[in-house]
Amino acid sequence: MSLAEPRPARLRFPGVRAPKPRLAPEAESRLTPRQRELLDELEALVVGGGFADLTMAQIAARVNCSLRTLYGISPSKDELVLTVVDRRLRRIGRRALDAADSSRSPLESLRTYLRAANEAVQPTTVAFAREFADVPGAKEMLDAHEAYVVAVARSLLERAIAEGEVARVDAGALARVLGGLGREFARPGAASGTPKETAAALTDIILRGLRR
Repeated sequence: MSLAEPRPARLRFPGVRAPKPRLAPEAESRLTPRQRELLDELEALVVGGGFADLTMAQIAARVNCSLRTLYGISPSKDELVLTVVDRRLRRIGRRALDAADSSRSPLESLRTYLRAANEAVQPTTVAFAREFADVPGAKEMLDAHEAYVVAVARSLLERAIAEGEVARVDAGALARVLGGLGREFARPGAASGTPKETAAALTDIILRGLRR
């Protein structure tokens, strides 16, 4: 029997729904082990840039698989890249929620959550936004993930207000600002540092100003 202390429970956010996955869990469970490996390899290609110029045949050659194997994951290149990026963003989102555990105060949970969530702009969103701006469904998918971050941030802010940790503020408006910092600084020329570092620094400044 382990003597390690049990891990604090993950915070719950009633009424806040994560974006619907591009690749449904039941569909992913039907993939072969090799196809699931390919999703990880394709993620590295997307993050590295240059994916937009490749055909499906070239992608298959890069990851050393058949076209049939790729089309078994997604019916088109556009859907394939959306699936790969969505899968990455969802994984980052789960890690961010794990960081915001119930052992922390709402404001500290918000800080750690946003720091972890902003991993999404280092460097996935930057490359994706630049290369796949015209892919049908790309903007809607990124908007949905950002809206989820904003909803979680709002819930944590409302808890911090209710517990007297911060003064009363417009939680909805402030959550929108905080949740959009990473993506805003992912725009070319928007920050002198990396999007993640800049968003984290501004988040800390804003949250320190809120604390009573």
